[in-house]
Amino acid sequence: MKRDEMDRRKRNAAGFRLVTFSLLIMIFIGACTTGPKYRKPTATIPKVYKEMTPENFKEMYGWKVARPMDDQIRGNWWEMFNDPQLNDLAEQVNISNQNIAAAAANFRAARSMVKQARSEYFPLVTTTPSYTRSRVSSLGGQLSPPGGGPITNSSTARLFTDISLPFDVTWEADLWGRIRNTVSANAFEAQASAADLENTRLSVQAQVAIFYYELRGQDALKQLFDASVRAFQETLELTRARFDTGIASDQDVAQAETQLKTTQAQATDLGIQRAQFEHAIALLVGQPASTFSIPVEPLKQEPPPIPFGVPSELLERRPDIAAAERRVAEANAQIGVTKAAFFPALLLNASAGFETSSITNWFTWPSRVWSVGPTLAQTLFDAGHRKAVTEQAWATYDGTVANYREIVLTAFQEVEDNLAALRILSQELKQQDAAVDSSERFLSLATDRYKLGIDSYLNVVAAQTILLNNQELAVRLRIEQMTASAQLIKALGGSWNASQLPTVRELK
Repeated sequence: MKRDEMDRRKRNAAGFRLVTFSLLIMIFIGACTTGPKYRKPTATIPKVYKEMTPENFKEMYGWKVARPMDDQIRGNWWEMFNDPQLNDLAEQVNISNQNIAAAAANFRAARSMVKQARSEYFPLVTTTPSYTRSRVSSLGGQLSPPGGGPITNSSTARLFTDISLPFDVTWEADLWGRIRNTVSANAFEAQASAADLENTRLSVQAQVAIFYYELRGQDALKQLFDASVRAFQETLELTRARFDTGIASDQDVAQAETQLKTTQAQATDLGIQRAQFEHAIALLVGQPASTFSIPVEPLKQEPPPIPFGVPSELLERRPDIAAAERRVAEANAQIGVTKAAFFPALLLNASAGFETSSITNWFTWPSRVWSVGPTLAQTLFDAGHRKAVTEQAWATYDGTVANYREIVLTAFQEVEDNLAALRILSQELKQQDAAVDSSERFLSLATDRYKLGIDSYLNVVAAQTILLNNQELAVRLRIEQMTASAQLIKALGGSWNASQLPTVRELK
């Protein structure tokens, strides 16, 4: 009996040493991580914006940026336009826009993926309690019951009960960084989703501003055409009076009527675009178009001076660039996941519980059962499957790098496009305002000469048409100027900065 006890203790000690040795291997090898070290991809960055020379900036805005803090967009960027109605609409976007809500849900889903991957750091504990009542065949020979032991030929002895309550523990040692790289990849994707959310928010806010100033522009055009209709109505009455006295011809009256009716039709047509812009804004702020309205108010605002910083800051200010860069980091971590498949996986399995044939003895010490031991798994042949998966991961990484660089180039293009638009529009508006002044003078002279009987009414019609066209073009140029300002702010990333991204630790 003593020898059996000594043998049992020796076996237990040997098992304990095996488990301890396995744990030591895990500790020493646990710091190993496969996969390349991540380096942020390079991109071509200009030293200065081509369109933003001091002369151009002064021409556009008439002021000079003060250093070092006045060249950054801060807070709610739309407040730069000093328009209370726009402020209200931009705030509603944050609350009710469905694209933003969908992007926020995607971010939460990506964050939950980080938690799912992180759970693999810890053991998996399961239990499968069972109750089994079985009968062994009378013709099956000397069979043993589930728990072992002698059996007789009596029919009652062939009925068995087995009650068990096992607890199984499985834990994979992260020897080669598979789990760590998976957690990192999911964390980088969650960061990219957070940047996607901010990019969606910025895009929708900018779109609201653009549609808003398009709508205000339609109000300004309607005001212009309504004023022209009143002026043409007065001219028609004057022409009729001259016709009644025999000074003017019926042709002059017909020309005046034609111009009046044409302008009235153009004024009415403006209502279509205004309604469409109003409905588009309703969609962006998450309200039904049927119950949403914006009071009529002609465009009066001037574009605000927009701080633009230096080109190198654009990489930190654009959320779409940040999202693309985080996906490069994610692809890099996925390479480490695929490389870990080339190395053996070490699993530690343990099981303990109680098993008995009688419920009265279920939790007694003799009914205990347990087992523990490591398992080493290694793929010996897979016909190049792992190599192909690794090559795919490298190709995906190269694709994300190319996509990142393309987004950076596109960002600089958008900034330069809108800077050029604002610079050229500022010049064009000065020229167009001068054309409007000349047109007004031309109309005044043509009207006076017509009243004096020197020229025909055709000259008045031509002068009125030229003035209206120039006034309309001036309004449309101001609409372009306001929308280009909103687009420039969007291209600069608004007031967002990459430092606002959640850190990997916060995501875990």
